[in-house]
Amino acid sequence: MDTDLYKLLKSQRISKEHICYFLYQVLRGLKYIHSANVLHRDLKPSNLLINASCDLKICDFGLARVNDPEHDHKGLLTEYVATRWYRAPEIMLNSKGYTKSIDIWSVGCIFGEMFSCRPLFPGKHCILFA
Repeated sequence: MDTDLYKLLKSQRISKEHICYFLYQVLRGLKYIHSANVLHRDLKPSNLLINASCDLKICDFGLARVNDPEHDHKGLLTEYVATRWYRAPEIMLNSKGYTKSIDIWSVGCIFGEMFSCRPLFPGKHCILFA
């Protein structure tokens, strides 16, 4: 792969047609991943590889986990999930029972960033609860 979406966003403005094509590919890839009951848990622009033909691949499954609703995964679903800017609210609020929706939230943040050319929710601190 030639580059990643993070580098592409830093170097140029992306056309609406390319944004739609990239979003389509991310959602198709995520549908496939989720059909195997896998949560990626770290979707962000630098984990979306793009080649010269605009083919997009999802990478970095280091935080990925199987999400089987028939089993208790409380010990496997860790609190540290996703880069803060793309982290779903339920994770920020320390929910232990998150679902595939955390990846969808991240895709929404990436989609907004492609249009605005800046992160939607940049931040330096997480919410701490006693």
